[in-house]
Amino acid sequence: MYPRFRWAALSAVLALAACATVPPPPPPPYEAGAPAPAWLEAALTDPARPAADMVRDAQRKPAETLMFAGLQPGMKVADLIPGQGYYTRILSKAVGPRGRVYAYVPDELSKLANREPAVAEVTRDPRFSNSRMILSPLPLFSTPERLDMVFTALNYHDMHAQFMGPVDVATVNRRIFLALKPGGVFIVIDHAAKPGSGLSAVDDLHRIDQAAVRREIEAAGFVYEGEAQFLANPRDNRSVSVFDPSVRGKTSQFVMKFRKPGRARR
Repeated sequence: MYPRFRWAALSAVLALAACATVPPPPPPPYEAGAPAPAWLEAALTDPARPAADMVRDAQRKPAETLMFAGLQPGMKVADLIPGQGYYTRILSKAVGPRGRVYAYVPDELSKLANREPAVAEVTRDPRFSNSRMILSPLPLFSTPERLDMVFTALNYHDMHAQFMGPVDVATVNRRIFLALKPGGVFIVIDHAAKPGSGLSAVDDLHRIDQAAVRREIEAAGFVYEGEAQFLANPRDNRSVSVFDPSVRGKTSQFVMKFRKPGRARR
């Protein structure tokens, strides 16, 4: 083999090796103000959703939230601490028949309520047949299959609250990390406390410092991928409880996305 051909062959081998080690490209960035795709718009307008939930959409901005999250039809998603199922219903319709939604209800909460979790009504409804409820302690978080996304809205701070135990949040975050596929994402929305306040507002104000949340989740192995501002409210001075009439339903909230390292597989 002539030298120039040997060099060409070697260059080709090196190029292939380089390609094998290059990480996959990041997902397309969320474009503020972009219209919701048809499948998401259909999920939001589905008549199976309660009218009261639809009224709340203007403030909760589920289209922007799920577009930022990178939700796609066919995904396997856990709705962590789902409450009455506002997002469980939307996620169920959005991921479609090829997807699955696990409404993970902490047993710590169900024991306090001493009644059946409200989201059970959703997961029993044949219109949301791709959803399942999991009732289990938070530090034992797991699902029957690997997930594309874990989603939690307005309840991360509760894991630190005294009425929940509090739970071992480091263990919970690590279990979430293990439950996700490589490339899977963890989406956290919560009521914002004052910067630098750490965990001091979780019990009285039901808020949490965004920086404290980020530190905890990154400590579990996640990579911070960004945040969105569409739920921020500069009129909320973050000094009163989220249940105070002056801010109820209008608190300043942060939305953060974290990714488990690795190549996303569907």
